[in-house]
Amino acid sequence: MDIVAQWVRVSWTKQSRGGHRAAHRNALPVAFALPENHAPLTHEVTMHERDEFQPLTSLRNGEPSCDAVQLRYAEGQVRVELIPTAWGMPRRHRRPPALRLARGQWLRWQINYRFTGHCAGDWLYRLDTLNIAHGPVPVEIFLTEPQQIIDERAYLR
Repeated sequence: MDIVAQWVRVSWTKQSRGGHRAAHRNALPVAFALPENHAPLTHEVTMHERDEFQPLTSLRNGEPSCDAVQLRYAEGQVRVELIPTAWGMPRRHRRPPALRLARGQWLRWQINYRFTGHCAGDWLYRLDTLNIAHGPVPVEIFLTEPQQIIDERAYLR
């Protein structure tokens, strides 16, 4: 399978929910240039409040985890469906349908969550952005406008 995926995950606490820190968090990129352009490839970029939102990257050969993204191939296209984490709130009972990507196409899928902290009970927040392409693509592909966007961001109280 010729899949190139990039996860961009931003996590924060209530300290970055409003004001200057929220403005900084909201200005973070939702895509980065790829370090390589061969497929299959999964590039992950995480930015945490505790690290002042400095990007930490990892790279692995292969498709994204089947726990996070469902991929099915049919008739030269790939059907992509993001699988929300079972631990995050709010629950999404009505979800957008999976999308099909022809070779050379890509999409951006965003979803956010609220989690309960294990010890103190404070809430933690996360925004996941999946940039995913079918086929070998240039390293700058995710810095361009996607052909398709799915926005599942919800109000997080």
